[in-house]
Amino acid sequence: MANKTLFSSLASRAPRAIATNEAGGRAYKLAPKHALAQVAATGSFGNTFYSDADTQLKEMLTLIDQVDDNQYLAQLALYARQKAHMKDMPAALLVALSSRDTELMHRIFDRVVDNGRMLRTVFQMIRSGQFTGPHGKSRVGLSSSVQRAFRRWLNEASTAQLLSASVGNDPSLRDVLRMARPMPKDNQRRALFGWLTDKEVAKWAPATEADLPPEVQALIAYRASETEDGQALIAGDIDGVRWDLMADSARGPKVWTALALKMGPQALRMNLNTLLRHDVFKSSAMVDYVADRIANESEIRRARQFPYQYLAAYLNVAEEIPHKIKSALQGAAEIACGNVPRLPGPVVIGLDTSGSMGCAVTGNRGRGATSKMRCVDVAALFAAAILRNNPDSVVIPFDTAAYDAKMDPSDSILSIAARLAKYGGGGTNCALPLEAANSRFANRKFAGAILVSDNESWIGSGRYGSTGVMTAWNCFVQNQRKLAGDKANPKLVCIDIQPNRTTQAVERSDIMNIGGFSDAVFNAVSDFIADDNQRFVAEVEAMAI
Repeated sequence: MANKTLFSSLASRAPRAIATNEAGGRAYKLAPKHALAQVAATGSFGNTFYSDADTQLKEMLTLIDQVDDNQYLAQLALYARQKAHMKDMPAALLVALSSRDTELMHRIFDRVVDNGRMLRTVFQMIRSGQFTGPHGKSRVGLSSSVQRAFRRWLNEASTAQLLSASVGNDPSLRDVLRMARPMPKDNQRRALFGWLTDKEVAKWAPATEADLPPEVQALIAYRASETEDGQALIAGDIDGVRWDLMADSARGPKVWTALALKMGPQALRMNLNTLLRHDVFKSSAMVDYVADRIANESEIRRARQFPYQYLAAYLNVAEEIPHKIKSALQGAAEIACGNVPRLPGPVVIGLDTSGSMGCAVTGNRGRGATSKMRCVDVAALFAAAILRNNPDSVVIPFDTAAYDAKMDPSDSILSIAARLAKYGGGGTNCALPLEAANSRFANRKFAGAILVSDNESWIGSGRYGSTGVMTAWNCFVQNQRKLAGDKANPKLVCIDIQPNRTTQAVERSDIMNIGGFSDAVFNAVSDFIADDNQRFVAEVEAMAI
C-alpha cells in the first residue's frame, strides 16, 4: 500500500514556502502591492529588532518601483494617512507619486498633507535627496508642480493652521516658505508670511503690522507680557492659537493652567508629565478637570480613540501623576474598547511574546524620540481588547513555547495587557498557538484565529516545505469541520505590527495578512471573519481618489 503521508490529499497541503524572512526562517513572499501596503501601514523609518531605518527606506523604494499602478500608490498614501494614521509613509508615497503622476499627486495632496507637520515632513523628504525626480536624478528641491501644491496649501490654510505649522524645526515653516515662495493673496496673508519668515516689517510692504491677523497680534502681546497674571489673562482669551506656541514664553503655573484649559483631551493625555512639571496638578480642581476631560465618554467615542493611545500614556506618565488621572487613563481605555468590533464567534488569539517583540513599536528613532510602547505591549493590548468584546475567545501567548494564560475578560483592559506582555522573551514559532488550539481545545468551536506578531517565525517547520503556521492551520480547519460540518468556514488573520515583505501564512480565501495597529485593522479583521472576504489590498483600493 502507498505511503499515506507521502501521497496524502493535496487539499491538506500548503504551498511551499521558498522565501526567507529577516530572522532567517521559512516564509511566503508577499506580492509587491501587498508588501508595500504592509510597510506603509506599519513603517516609521526607525531601527527595529531585525532591520534599520536605511534598509526600510531602500525596501520601500524598491517596492514602489515594483508597483506600476500610480492610482494604487495614491490610494495607499491616503489609506496610510487617513486609516492607518501614519506620518512618514504617506509623505514618502506622495513624494514618490509626484515624480510619476503630477495630476494624481495634486488630487490627493491636501488629503495627505492635512496639517503643517505633514507639510514639513514632505518638504524634508524632498530636500533629503533620497527620492528621484521624473528624469531619474536625485531631487533636493521643489519641482514646479510640487511648488504649486505647496503654494496652494500655504495660501488656503487658515491662520490657525499656519501657526500650528510653525511649531517645530528642521525643517521649519520658515524654510518651507522661503523655498515655496507663495504669492500672498492679500495684505493680511502678506503680513503673516513676513512675520513667519522673520522679515523686517519694511519688507512686508504694502502690508504693515496692522494687517497681521488678530490671533497673531494677541500672540505677540502674550509673548511681550512681563507678568504671570498678564500672560494668563491673555492666554485665556486667545482663540485659534495652539497652546505649544505659547509654552516657551509661559511665566508660571497660572499661565500653564490657562494653557491646560485650552488643550483638547488628546493633548492633555499626551502632555501630562509637562503639566506636572509646571505645577498644574497642585490644584485639585485642575486634577479633576484633566481627569474628566481624558475619560469623557462622548469625546472618546466621537474621536474613535482605541485603547492603544491610553496604554501608551499610562506607560509614560511619571510616578507623581495624581492617582485620579491614572485611573482616568484606565477608564478611558475601557471606554475605548467599545470601539473594538465584536466578532461573529470566539477565536484563538495567538500573542507573540518573543524577544524581538521587545523593541519599540515605532522603532528606535534616536535619543528622546523612541516610544516606551513596545511591540509586545501593542500586541497584548490587541489581544486584551479582542478578548474583552469576545469573552469566549482564548489567548495563547507564545515564543518557543505556548503558554497557558488564564485571563478574566472582566479584568481591566490595561491589567490584562500588562499581564500578557510579561510572557516569553525567547525565539519565535508562530505555529504554536494553532498547534496548542488543536490539542488543548480540540472539542471547541471557533470562528477562526488571529495571530498578532512581528511575523518573524524562525523555529519549527511545516510539512512538504510549507511553514509551520500553514501546516497547523490546515489541521485547525479540518478539526473545525469535524466539529461543525463541512459548512464551517474558519478564518485566519495574521496581524503584522512591523514592516515586513514576507508572511507565515499564504494569502488565500480563508487567510488574510494585514499590517498596522489602528482602528482600520480591527474593522478589517471583523469584516473578514464575518465572511465579508475583505482583503488588505482591496481595503486600499477602496479608497476614493
